[in-house]
Amino acid sequence: MKITVVGAGNVGATCADVLASREVANEIILLDIKEGFAEGKALDIWQTAPINQYDSRTIGSTNDYTTTKDSDVVVITSGLPRKPGMSRDDLIATNAGIVKTVTENIVAQSPNAIIIVVSNPLDVMTYCAYLNAKTDSKKVFGMAGILDTARYRAFLATELNVSPKDIQAVLMGGHGDTMVPLPRYTTVSGIPVTELIAEDKLNEIIERTKFGGGEIVKLLGTSAWYAPGAAAAQMVEAIVRDQKRIFPVCAWLQGEYGLNDIYLGVPVVLGKNGIEKIIELQLNDAEKALLTESAEAVKSVMDVLDNMNANA
Repeated sequence: MKITVVGAGNVGATCADVLASREVANEIILLDIKEGFAEGKALDIWQTAPINQYDSRTIGSTNDYTTTKDSDVVVITSGLPRKPGMSRDDLIATNAGIVKTVTENIVAQSPNAIIIVVSNPLDVMTYCAYLNAKTDSKKVFGMAGILDTARYRAFLATELNVSPKDIQAVLMGGHGDTMVPLPRYTTVSGIPVTELIAEDKLNEIIERTKFGGGEIVKLLGTSAWYAPGAAAAQMVEAIVRDQKRIFPVCAWLQGEYGLNDIYLGVPVVLGKNGIEKIIELQLNDAEKALLTESAEAVKSVMDVLDNMNANA
């Protein structure tokens, strides 16, 4: 079993580290365009193997996609963060070019690989990868919902002073401030969260979750990496081990929830074939309205990419 992580920055390296320590694959390739960067990160991770007692090999490579040949799963974390003065359209144009190149190179070496996109803006970069992979949409999807629900569950665990292991939650929509946490589907060891926490406090936590990434940026001056990297690794593990885990994933919708031709966060079953099933929840009118609003926001960003491609 072979896994490739493209982008050896904080998120990519964390993902590779988690995959190695859990022995998810025999071989984990870490690839980056910066000379020696991936090699150094991979070597550092490999040197933890005797300490943490695992056998997975991490191998670094500078922009040599032949090292990724016959990968089973590929995680794409490549892309630039948004810089001061950079518009949303600038960020999309820059990162779409990166994701397009990465995807084409990956598919050339591993045409059957399942591709997980972590690059931002997440929803539109997943769409970009899908357009360029030219493969089944069940094999190209994005990591967002696992990270967002992890933040939601962590905040709830803190507020309730309980173990985060016992909190289950569903979150849908785009990766951003229009995401849709669903309190009706949030439980603590099977107990509806609404029975354990006041409505106003729950709404505060939901709002904090929506801006969870921004909170980290304000504190660190850069975006998060431990939780995103671990979230991507959890998706890889579900696929490699054919666990049939139910996770919120950025998936290509063709009629589900009344939405078409859009990448959006929805609950799915993840297994060896990638997305094995998209689960359609019975949303109430208020939840549907929030999901529709989120979809419209995501679609407007996808339209920006479509217009760039049309004018290219």
